[in-house]
Amino acid sequence: MNLALAAPIALYVFVMAITPGPNNMMLTTSGLIFGLRRTLPHMFGIPVGGAAQMAVVGAGLGAAFAVEPRLQLVIKFGGTLYLFWLAWKLWRAAGVPEARAAEPISFWQAALFQFANPKSWVLVVTAVAAYTTPGPDYVWSLLLVIGVFMCTTTPCAATWTTFGAALKSLLKDERWLLIVNRTLAVLTALTALIFWL
Repeated sequence: MNLALAAPIALYVFVMAITPGPNNMMLTTSGLIFGLRRTLPHMFGIPVGGAAQMAVVGAGLGAAFAVEPRLQLVIKFGGTLYLFWLAWKLWRAAGVPEARAAEPISFWQAALFQFANPKSWVLVVTAVAAYTTPGPDYVWSLLLVIGVFMCTTTPCAATWTTFGAALKSLLKDERWLLIVNRTLAVLTALTALIFWL
């Protein structure tokens, strides 16, 4: 196993995980509505779900995508529908108090969402293809990629959650909270559209 690959893996994962995408829009919204503490299960579900996704790709699903590209299309379509549904719910929330009555995304929901998240698939398939080494060290190199992935995505998720929670404390006026909520709804919908460009 080549531990020197840890730095380039971390850089790649950091760039992919810190930039806006479905997970980050959802974490910001959850931080805004529910606060940091209630968003922690969602926040930790993302790296665990991504690690499971990476293990599945490493076990051969990446090859299945190469053979059957329609499989990726189905995942992309499902992820897009979910993001549009989420954006619609955010938009229709009459205000933050009503949204707060709902429950935040759970650990398992966040973990499972990674399998419907097109950005997560791009990150995972690329990382496994680029940073694992074939041959007898394959499993160890896959474990290195998974470990670096988990260590890198967790602080990125925490950053977006904290940003949402900070917005909550800064925006005391319900009208501004509604504007921010609707802006996040539009950004979530745009995130879904970007995957089709």
